[in-house]
Amino acid sequence: MQANGSKPICIFLCGDVMTGRGIDQLLPHPGNPTLHEPCVLDARFYVELAERVSGPIVRPLDPAYIWGDALDELQRANVRIVNLETSITTSDRFWRGKEIHYRMHPRNVECLKVAHVDCCCLANNHVLDWGRAGLLETLETLDGAGLPHAGAGRDLAEAVVPVILPMAPGRRVLIFAFGSTSSGIPADWAATSDRSGVNLLDGLCDETARRIGELIAQHKRMDDLVIVSIHWGGNWGYDVTDREIRFAHRLIDDGVDVVHGHSSHHVKAIEIYRDRPIFYGCGDFIDDYEGINAHESFRADLRLMYFVAMDPQSRKLIELRLVPLRSTKLRLTRVLRPDAEWLHDLLNRLGNRFSTHLQLMNDSSLALKR
Repeated sequence: MQANGSKPICIFLCGDVMTGRGIDQLLPHPGNPTLHEPCVLDARFYVELAERVSGPIVRPLDPAYIWGDALDELQRANVRIVNLETSITTSDRFWRGKEIHYRMHPRNVECLKVAHVDCCCLANNHVLDWGRAGLLETLETLDGAGLPHAGAGRDLAEAVVPVILPMAPGRRVLIFAFGSTSSGIPADWAATSDRSGVNLLDGLCDETARRIGELIAQHKRMDDLVIVSIHWGGNWGYDVTDREIRFAHRLIDDGVDVVHGHSSHHVKAIEIYRDRPIFYGCGDFIDDYEGINAHESFRADLRLMYFVAMDPQSRKLIELRLVPLRSTKLRLTRVLRPDAEWLHDLLNRLGNRFSTHLQLMNDSSLALKR
């Protein structure tokens, strides 16, 4: 979908999309279910956990099943960006020293194609779970499926290249993806001139932000809209560090229009800085965590679709609308009103620090108050 020269560009963002492990076992072409986790040795156990909570899941699943009610909502977006947090491979060479390894069989890539994803961000702490051979197969599978990707590559030169999406004549959207070791990415996953890997940040400092600005300047034209996607921070907790805030501000000061943060298993605060949105943590979107009894107070079963409408000329935010969903039977479904109210109250409480306030709409979506 494309926007013309005068209409806003509507960007869909979400957090982690993990289609491996239990979800892979439900899709039409399940891979080897063997795991190497401290407590779980078979990926099908995660299906059993979900079924204990919500009831039987008929298999094999249609590839569109996991997106559920999100597919209709996605029709409004011109650009669709996800953080793809799984390796797509048949490799059995798991990365030793890591406790969790995600993989999806390459023949199940249709579950990403059905959502017409425009960019898979790969600079995260799971894309090399099955080694560099697994990363190579992931890249080849995405390329073969026509799914653009950013943030990982066969070498550093490939890992730093943005996804470039044409919009109206003369206008483009550029998407850069980076990962931080604060999210659990091993330092030796960093891509180099002669080694495959992810586009790893050298900390969150002014010098790193300056280098990102220089990288962007190599690709950016005057009318381009720039999105920087960052995998940073831990899995649990609402804290946003002063260093993350300064880093995000510096990126926008240097020409970035949207900062897309992810890694936390739940949603975190939103800030509007110089009329540009900063999402400090978009939370999980698709995963197989249903039935895992831990950190229930964070309501990680609740998910958000972020729809960001940007002015193509000024590249400033026009509208922000969030659509709440809930994961049940490993499928995204519309929430009940109390769940939307819970998210509304949470995000407003977290947003007080940034003077960010949302309004709960009649359809249970959340809209930014300007």
